Amino acid sequence: MEIKKAEFVTSAVKTSAYPQDELPHIAIVGKSNVGKSSLINAMTNQNKLARVSRQPGKTRLINFFLINDKFYLVDLPGYGYARVSKAEQESWGSMMDEYFKLASPLKCIILIVDIRHKPTAEDKQMVEWIKYYRIPVLVVASKADKLGKTRIKPQAAQLRKQLGFSHQVPVVPCSVVSKQGLLELLAELDAYLPE
Repeated sequence: MEIKKAEFVTSAVKTSAYPQDELPHIAIVGKSNVGKSSLINAMTNQNKLARVSRQPGKTRLINFFLINDKFYLVDLPGYGYARVSKAEQESWGSMMDEYFKLASPLKCIILIVDIRHKPTAEDKQMVEWIKYYRIPVLVVASKADKLGKTRIKPQAAQLRKQLGFSHQVPVVPCSVVSKQGLLELLAELDAYLPE
């Protein structure tokens, strides 16, 4: 897949504000500092499509980006940011739960985890959510440029195991700095979208 066109469409909290055109959705989830916005910008080859904040936990809405007029990249709120109140964390949780339950066009989730670290308790909780709703998943092992080349493949395999996924689940080491893995990621997404 080549992304030739990408535009921000809307932000939503409730399902009534989601785009109503039934185009496929590919959602992106991850910890609040794992680089979701940077990955969206790198995938779409735009510097400012998704707002990159220096302060984690800024995505508090579900953001919809229309890609090639064919599908939506859906940026879900980051999880695991300690400075957010319990009430706000719970509202994010219910917002995401509602999205997973009611977004029928959802075809795949891209779960971003930092390749250098073990998955957090929140990452594992997200995996349980994904499995519960039986949503196809693709893991992006981000920040691969921070590891030596010989460590990337074994570390990606270790991440898959730690997250409890089978070998059927792709794990794509990526770097928004070196652009490593971006073409592979886009090629993997083709499997979840109509011709």
